Amino acid sequence: MKCTQYYPVLMTSDVAGTARFYQENFSFRPLFQADWYVHLQSAEDESVNLAVLDRSHDTIPAEARGAGAGGLILNFEVEDVDAVYERARGKGLPIMLALRDEAFGQRHFITRDPNGVLIDIITPIPPSAEFLAQFAPEAVPE
Repeated sequence: MKCTQYYPVLMTSDVAGTARFYQENFSFRPLFQADWYVHLQSAEDESVNLAVLDRSHDTIPAEARGAGAGGLILNFEVEDVDAVYERARGKGLPIMLALRDEAFGQRHFITRDPNGVLIDIITPIPPSAEFLAQFAPEAVPE
């Protein structure tokens, strides 16, 4: 299977509000908008996409219809996590995990969207010697 694009789809009861959240806080822009579905693309990188779908829409299999987007973490890797953290705090976004460095090679913080989906904002940093050995050579953060 050759995948030509990959993006998560968040199922929600508030399509417009969820789409607006990602537009206002994470620089997404709508490429397609309907009352039941919005396809968003990063204004900074067109390969980064996210969709929002009405959780009761009939394109969702009946046994999954009505489910929310919980139990999910979206990771956004950015160049300057400190700047994004300060913007998030300034906008009053909920900070679920304060900005910190991780030995496995990340400086990050976690916020959440209106549906409870966790959003992990990450800048790669050099990992500790303990974790360095677990990386494939081409994947070592610098």
